[in-house]
Amino acid sequence: MTDFWGLTLVGVRILLLLLGLATTAISFRAYRREGAGYLRDATIGFGCITVGVLLEGFLYQLTALTLTQVHIVESVALAVGLGVLLRSFLS
Repeated sequence: MTDFWGLTLVGVRILLLLLGLATTAISFRAYRREGAGYLRDATIGFGCITVGVLLEGFLYQLTALTLTQVHIVESVALAVGLGVLLRSFLS
């Protein structure tokens, strides 16, 4: 049972990583094409969110950090990403 849920978690994290990378890449292409500051900020925001998801997976699987500590790291990255994304919307 644990193996199933562990593999499911890895699969979902890979899906989130791929979606995050695709969204960040599309945002970056739009920024390169338009050169607008809000698109640059959106790219940075999406990138931070994606890095947060990636970090949580790595930290959980490869370190001795507790689940709470790993969630704090992910939450900080998500908060930074969403803050930058919000800034891009307000620009």
